Amino acid sequence: VTCAMSGNDSRFFTTTKKGEIAEFKDELRSLDKTKQCDAVKKVIAAMTVGKDVSMLFPDVVNCMQTSNLELKKLVYLYLINYAKSQPELAIMAVNTFVKDSQDPNPLIRALAVRTMGCIRVERITEYLCDPLMKCMRDDDPYVRKTAAICVAKLFDINPELVEDRGFLDGLKELLGDSNPMVVANAVASLMEISSRSPKAGVFAISPQVLFKLLSALNECTEWGQVFILDALASYNSRDSREAESIVERVAPRLSHANCAIVLSAVKVLMKQLDLITSPDMQASLCKKMAPPLVTLLSTEPEMQYVALRNIALIVQKRPEILQHEVKVFFCKYNDPTYVKMEKLEIIIALVNDRNVDQVLLELKEYATEVDVDFVRKAVRCIGRCAVMLERAAQKCIAVLLELISTKVNYVTQEAVVVIMHIFRRYPNRYESVIADLCDNLDTLDEPDAKAAMIWIIGEYASRIDNAEELLESFLETFPEEPPNVQLQLLTATVKLFLKKPTEGPQNMIQLVLSNATQETDNPDLRDRAFVYWRLLSTDPEAAKEVVLAEKPVISDDARSIEASLLNELLSNMGTLASVYHKPPESFVSRARYPVSSGTGPVAVDYGAMSGPESSSGGLVGDLLGGDVTPATAPAGNAAPPTDLMGDLMGLDVGAPAAVAAAPPMATPSGADMLGDLLGGGAPAAPAAPVDPFDLLGGGGAPVGGAAGGAPPPALPLPVVLPAARGNGMEISGAVKSLNGQVVYELSVSNQGAQPIDGVMIQLNKSFFGLAPTSPAVTLTPSPVPPGGMARGSVPLAINSAMVVPPGTAPSVSLQVAVKHNGSAGQVYYFTDSLSLDALFAADGRLEKNAFLDLWRGIPDSQEQSTRVQAVIPTGDALIAKLEARSVFFLARRPADNGMEAFYFCGKLISHHGYVLLELSLREGVPGIKVCVRSQASEVSPLALQCVEKLLLA
Repeated sequence: VTCAMSGNDSRFFTTTKKGEIAEFKDELRSLDKTKQCDAVKKVIAAMTVGKDVSMLFPDVVNCMQTSNLELKKLVYLYLINYAKSQPELAIMAVNTFVKDSQDPNPLIRALAVRTMGCIRVERITEYLCDPLMKCMRDDDPYVRKTAAICVAKLFDINPELVEDRGFLDGLKELLGDSNPMVVANAVASLMEISSRSPKAGVFAISPQVLFKLLSALNECTEWGQVFILDALASYNSRDSREAESIVERVAPRLSHANCAIVLSAVKVLMKQLDLITSPDMQASLCKKMAPPLVTLLSTEPEMQYVALRNIALIVQKRPEILQHEVKVFFCKYNDPTYVKMEKLEIIIALVNDRNVDQVLLELKEYATEVDVDFVRKAVRCIGRCAVMLERAAQKCIAVLLELISTKVNYVTQEAVVVIMHIFRRYPNRYESVIADLCDNLDTLDEPDAKAAMIWIIGEYASRIDNAEELLESFLETFPEEPPNVQLQLLTATVKLFLKKPTEGPQNMIQLVLSNATQETDNPDLRDRAFVYWRLLSTDPEAAKEVVLAEKPVISDDARSIEASLLNELLSNMGTLASVYHKPPESFVSRARYPVSSGTGPVAVDYGAMSGPESSSGGLVGDLLGGDVTPATAPAGNAAPPTDLMGDLMGLDVGAPAAVAAAPPMATPSGADMLGDLLGGGAPAAPAAPVDPFDLLGGGGAPVGGAAGGAPPPALPLPVVLPAARGNGMEISGAVKSLNGQVVYELSVSNQGAQPIDGVMIQLNKSFFGLAPTSPAVTLTPSPVPPGGMARGSVPLAINSAMVVPPGTAPSVSLQVAVKHNGSAGQVYYFTDSLSLDALFAADGRLEKNAFLDLWRGIPDSQEQSTRVQAVIPTGDALIAKLEARSVFFLARRPADNGMEAFYFCGKLISHHGYVLLELSLREGVPGIKVCVRSQASEVSPLALQCVEKLLLA
């Protein structure tokens, strides 16, 4: 029996009849297979546009008993979407799954196993094992390759089951399969399991496995080649001879048309290049790698950008690969700005004494473009050429003076900053240009340009006849200048006084010190002024030695990456890590996906899979197309999911007491349901006043709160500073709220050879202005012995001086610096993220009228909303979950479509005020609508992200 196809399936999306669900049921129960097939398509169409058709679950499941492949695919697609909300009914389909896994048609066998793996219901998993094991030994390679990916899905649901039932051994056997696609999928599955398993050595490539992978490389599909190449990139060759053998087998992949294969091949070659001892072989390999990298620049701009970010890493590691190709990176007139910016970085990385002349001509041309940002970058690059190449410094100065003579304001200002850097790199060599700079003094209006010019005047005050007059012109606006200009003015005035201790400079220094100590609230400026004042008043000679001391020569390290991080990024070439130039753990968050059991949904932690069939999100094309064809390049070898964001919401916080069920409520008849609910509408009848806010009785006693209940088990803190970047010191940490106090909880693991003590921490300026009350970290035990671990916490507080300037984009990012007594003065930097719920105050509960006034006072245009695919078993569970995070419950009311609306509020300890929430949901059904209004509108997106994480936790 086949379904009649009209060629235009859009008709299934057009029905708007009132009794739609009843009509669907009648059609699904029809004996006419064509009508039944059309009915399932209508159900899938309704599901696609967001309608809830879960009540049709039994009727759709009954349609599984068919030999029609298209109908079976559609039914399986429906099951994947709704099995998590109907786990008991999903069990009904198990027999059909098992039966289909033994069907004579290999497409149906593969479809059954794939679908069982995508349905995240634990009780179905129990029935999956035997069919999956049989499919791994199936005669058809399509079934075997599908089963290989399904093992990774099963590992997400139940890792212990995969290990106990021998699936890992089965995957390793598939590495020797005769079909190359089976080998590729087995490699992808093993890499995914290895990245997520706490056990080491899950997927170790032996010399025998290496031979099998290299043999399959020539015959499998493009994406199969990417999987195999990513696996080979993790292999450490035993000697130079083996490395050369691998290079010979992989090098032909450089000429492939697929950019992902080219980058993966380059990643393997860069790894093996370090192990090859023959200089001739190294030179030959570098010569082979240049043309494919250049070819990547002939693709679309977006792909060019990805290629350029990867090439920037390659050039920093081995500039000789592209040392003769600098012209290839010259910008075209129609290149997007983001491509031009990356090309400039690579041009500077490749510049040398042989090509500097043509590079300067090109940069000079760029400096006359109309794109201001690009022009500024080009001028800065001219300065970087001067700093890097001493022989070219004079030529660079000449080009900069030509640009200054054009009298283009932003070019002149950028050139002044650049020349200051050249003066710092080559002191007392190019002072002849100062006169040209002074001629353009009146055009300087940008803080960086002003600060640079003031530095030049102060540094060469003894050689500038009218230095006093020039500085006085800046002093007139001292109180209105930005901090960096004020700091330079202060230092330059002190330098002028020390070099020319006459009456004029003496009056100037008194004026500046007075303003800097009495008229400013900038602590940096005030403290520096006091230091200078003490030095000048006690020992002027000592002041000269300090202020006029010889300064260290600067170098160009604007885009240089530390060696260990560079190697890590090169090992992740072709992934987001190589585009962001950040290690994977700094931006890959730990996801939480629901796994349903027979009695209700539970949550299981795991990271995002990178395989082609990693989640049900892309299964529409997968199930209907019957094959694995990802739309985009795979992300490659994902790092372990130890994200800085982490799951910070479930750590060491007492669970609230159970909340009693609320009595049923009548829907308010007035137009303003929120006002009626919270008591802000018409007054209640005096005979029997009923407070709709007091839904639980007891005169409005708080719901939940911090009462009783055992605290949830403490989850491990996410790693924020790996041992490889901390010279043996690994730090895990998270910002939390404990007993009303915001703290940065830390765990320090010593993987080095020396004890660790005297740990100190400091935070950079951030959106919320968090700062430690004391930089010292008290660890227990202390010192931390080699191989040991210690825990501690640092109290944090809001410091207005640590708030980023107005206009900075809202962010929960924290930039952290750490050092200890054994680090020999070295400071370790890392980036962490806080969860907004750590900043909610314990006294943030509002009265109902106050909530209503706040809600109405915030414009509708500032409301932020989203839909979270989470399941809340009861409203009481939702209240308990949010109250435990100081997000306080106010009221609940019936809403549209059988849903119920809940209202909450939370007060931030920063100056951003209250966050108000409206959550609409149906108990036990996935899908929660979240609406957020904040007194500070810029906080709303952050609050929305925080609530989403809380609901998914």
